[in-house]
Amino acid sequence: MMRLDKFLKVSRLIKRRTVANEACSAGRVTVNDKTAKPSTEVKEGDIISIRFGSRELTAQVLSIREFAPKEQAGDMYRIISGDSSAF
Repeated sequence: MMRLDKFLKVSRLIKRRTVANEACSAGRVTVNDKTAKPSTEVKEGDIISIRFGSRELTAQVLSIREFAPKEQAGDMYRIISGDSSAF
């Protein structure tokens, strides 16, 4: 398991941890349909939804890694809906 804000950064769904932290604190991130705090623990199989303005991205957690090179970051999740390039 890993903190949500750290997972968003390591997986590069959100580029910086401070931005991930702010998005969670503002209530724009949900895990399994529940509003999530930055410290929420995520695990494999969880569904994460991120809202920025009118855009929404939903992804399933496939793996948890402490570090991931840029080339492997995309292997940590599967996009269910939305466009990851929006973030």
